[in-house]
Amino acid sequence: MTTTLITGANKGLGLQTARRLTRAGHTVYLGARDPLRGDQAARAVGARPLLLDVADDNSVAAAAEQVREHTGHLDVLVNNAGVAGPVRTADEVTAADMLAVYDTNVFGAVRVIQAFLPLLHRSASPVVVNVSSGLGSLAVAADPAAHALLVPLWISSLPYNSSKAALNMVTVLYARALPRMRFNAVDPGHTATDLNGHTGPQSVEQGTDIIVRMASIGPDGPTGGYYTAAGPMPW
Repeated sequence: MTTTLITGANKGLGLQTARRLTRAGHTVYLGARDPLRGDQAARAVGARPLLLDVADDNSVAAAAEQVREHTGHLDVLVNNAGVAGPVRTADEVTAADMLAVYDTNVFGAVRVIQAFLPLLHRSASPVVVNVSSGLGSLAVAADPAAHALLVPLWISSLPYNSSKAALNMVTVLYARALPRMRFNAVDPGHTATDLNGHTGPQSVEQGTDIIVRMASIGPDGPTGGYYTAAGPMPW
């Protein structure tokens, strides 16, 4: 049976991904930093709650130890935890604003990957899915009007957009360093979640299509890519 960890999974895209992968037969660890909400969400979808704050080294280490004790390996890691940060013009953004967003969206993913690498190495077909965004595409940022079909709503958020661009690079470099594993970044699209005040036109079911698809690839699947439900996303 496939053992899967999803970070930031007590609501939104993470919760729906947990629901769908559990239905597909995965043993899902539902990562959440709030124990009560995590327990409630896990019970609702048939997953296992896992206390996990991706911005806290000790929390990540403890979570990895718990999974090691329970299963001894990890097959799929979905780095879904993310924060939007303040939406201000670039000249108003401070270094503290950037650090707060990067600590979850970039450093958090790296913390979790590094902590769970020993368990991923024990899998016959390890997969890592980093939940990015079309707002992290440099091609789209350079000419948003030309790529309006790929990212219909362009938001100029220096902390969030740049953190997703950084996560894309993190994905590529891990893929090159660890060719036996499948590392991919995905863009769920503009989905109605708490992250955007439920303004997205897509449902969480639609938004999780690409996450679930990339979480389910085999050892011959792609690696080092950036994908939407419709296909590859320009870097």
